[in-house]
Amino acid sequence: MIRYIFRRTLQMIPTVLGVVLITFVLFNIAGGDLGKKVLGPHAQAETLEAFDEQRGFNKPLFFGTRVTTRAYADSDFERSAGPWQTVEGVAHTNGMIVLAEGGEYELPVAFDLRADSEYELEIEGRTDGFPTPGKNKLGFSRGWKKQRIVFQGSELSAIQPVDAPVEIRSIKMRRVVNNPFDSQLAFYFNQLLHLDFGTSLSTNQRVSKLLADGVVPSLMLTVPIFIIGLFTSIALSLLCAFWRDTWVDRFFVFISVALMSVNYLVWIVAGQYLLGFKLGGFPVWGFENFRYLALPILIGVVSGLGGNLRFYRTIMLDEAHRDYVRTARAKGVSRSGVLFKHVLKNAMIPIITNTVIAIPFLYTGSLLLESYFGIPGLGYLGINAINSSDVDVVRAIVLIGAALFVVANLLTDICYALVDPRVKLK
Repeated sequence: MIRYIFRRTLQMIPTVLGVVLITFVLFNIAGGDLGKKVLGPHAQAETLEAFDEQRGFNKPLFFGTRVTTRAYADSDFERSAGPWQTVEGVAHTNGMIVLAEGGEYELPVAFDLRADSEYELEIEGRTDGFPTPGKNKLGFSRGWKKQRIVFQGSELSAIQPVDAPVEIRSIKMRRVVNNPFDSQLAFYFNQLLHLDFGTSLSTNQRVSKLLADGVVPSLMLTVPIFIIGLFTSIALSLLCAFWRDTWVDRFFVFISVALMSVNYLVWIVAGQYLLGFKLGGFPVWGFENFRYLALPILIGVVSGLGGNLRFYRTIMLDEAHRDYVRTARAKGVSRSGVLFKHVLKNAMIPIITNTVIAIPFLYTGSLLLESYFGIPGLGYLGINAINSSDVDVVRAIVLIGAALFVVANLLTDICYALVDPRVKLK
């Protein structure tokens, strides 16, 4: 078994790396401009640049030597002069800007460039003259041509057309990166290796501390729901198998279908109104002692009982019609003995599958119950993080939950071998 666990652990490494890459793609690529989503579309460029610096977003995505900067957004002058409309002497006509010969034109950057970094300007332009390019000077031919100027962040004061006016239809600026592998992906991996999940934007606390504070309330809610619901549904499913095709079996089938038909939110609202407000038997908000957990635990057990009962009843009835059950009865084994010594034991494989796979979700808490009852667990934390676009918190919860799910699959295989001698771990 040790060799099997070791081999499966090695096989889990590519899976975990795949999860890390998926979370990276979701939050760094597919998520769009996270700086503007978090700080707002009207945030200052310098504030956005500081946000990118703190979270490594000002680096190449995977690898490279050129990266965009908030100091100057890519300019395409087809519709307007953009930031160049504030520069004196610049004309905009026919989808381009025109720089007169002999002039010096300040580059309209949003904030001072980093003195310790190199930058590259890519300017697409043309001229009717025959200029000779020099330092920070634009030299183009009569056809459209791209020219690149590399400069230190503290050196660029102005750009100068030479000998003739220059027509420009696009300008891009990139910051030069010396190490092509100093990327956003490398920054993300380095964070994870140091168990650094970043800092929450809404509370300005370390995400690791928020997770540690929220996991205890979540487990205090989800573990009782999980255990009580599991044993209750298995016990009732055994009763259905014991008295199958009788009024007892039909009654529990009716109850399970009815429970499955009621929306989860209805249970929460009805429980808070009837048991909390009308009868006054339970508090409906807060987390001061275990009494505050009684009502959400009750709602969690009842709302999930219908689906679990139907599932486990199907398993028990399927096992009850096997050949070994008929053999046991022919040997004189009592009905209760058949159920507990044979049916339940042989039904453990699907029960374990359903049970162990549910364990990782105990960590993430119950989003609706924690939100509606004010329980400061990870579900409550996750909802607030989504509403406030707290990217680091959401990403950490998703990543840890996915990693726990991978571990749960390994535990499932080990449990198979423990309960069923026919299963060999090879």
